[in-house]
Amino acid sequence: MTEKDKLKEEFIMNFGHAYKSFGLSKLIGHIIALLIFTTKPISLEEISKQLNRSKGPISQLTGRLREKQLIRRVWQPTSRKDFYEIEPEVFENAFRNSMDLNRNNIKIASHFLSEIKNRNISELDVLETRLTEMSTFYNLMDKHYKNFLDEWQSERKKIYMK
Repeated sequence: MTEKDKLKEEFIMNFGHAYKSFGLSKLIGHIIALLIFTTKPISLEEISKQLNRSKGPISQLTGRLREKQLIRRVWQPTSRKDFYEIEPEVFENAFRNSMDLNRNNIKIASHFLSEIKNRNISELDVLETRLTEMSTFYNLMDKHYKNFLDEWQSERKKIYMK
């Protein structure tokens, strides 16, 4: 095994563990890591082979990753197979997916704060306080997400101008 192969294996394994630690599928992390490491689009069969997994779960997860705009399917004129590569904005898109989750949390907090007031339920003071905290927390996070994305756009340009 070459040093490059060892590094690749270590990179894929670490990504898998990182994804698992966030409650996500380790295999999702492996797929993303493989596509980050790979410089050319690769087929579903090749992904399965390199990760030593069956094609079914790989196919299912590549579909989910495409929906989240973390990877994309690429047409290869010499083949009828599906080929995949990492989305150029993979990290930004992952961040935007996280923003969507936070915005959903804002909607949940807002909805149930309204429900408490509309139903005039006084015994839910603790819940109301926690929902107010939840709303304030995620609204502040959303504000900083926007600022972060603006700064990220500038930093990303610097990386690719080299």
